[in-house]
Amino acid sequence: MKRRHALLSSMAAFAAMGLLSACSREPEATPPAPPIDHSQALQVLAAEGKGFTVGAMMAAQTVYVLFDPQCPHCAALWESSQPLLRQARFVWLPVALLNAKSLPQGAAILGAANPAEAMASHEKSLSTGQGGISASASVPAELEAAIKHNTALLTRLGAESVPFIVARDPKGNGARTVAGAMPTGQLASFIGLGGQ
Repeated sequence: MKRRHALLSSMAAFAAMGLLSACSREPEATPPAPPIDHSQALQVLAAEGKGFTVGAMMAAQTVYVLFDPQCPHCAALWESSQPLLRQARFVWLPVALLNAKSLPQGAAILGAANPAEAMASHEKSLSTGQGGISASASVPAELEAAIKHNTALLTRLGAESVPFIVARDPKGNGARTVAGAMPTGQLASFIGLGGQ
């Protein structure tokens, strides 16, 4: 009994000196980034996202689309956005979410001399069941980092699927977001262009 009391007394003394610790999981190398508040989504994507732009460069409305090159719904959204390119500017940000082809194909599109042409060719190939453009498995480090960062931004936005669209709320309440493809008229309405 005396021995147990001495042990407990010693432990209390160590605790008082801050020398006791517990086993725990190793901390992650980089703590997860905080979620992006949707009111700040446009500013964060403009500052941190890496993508390519199509459409009216001077348009008042900029729409960000986070897409995975292997996503057939993203291909459908690409097609439905085409009639709106005279009225809005779309920034397409590739992510790697679905499979091993996502990152190389995203890098091939992003690193192309004309990303919009590469994307059009890719989406046509994907929508006809041909799997998209061929891409080297050897991805330049800066493109890999950019696509991984875009993927992290997607996660920080709370999105779990693609395509993920971020646009200015026409009512002036920051940004509005939606996951999924939609027909041209619905997309026009969502981004504040009215029905088409």
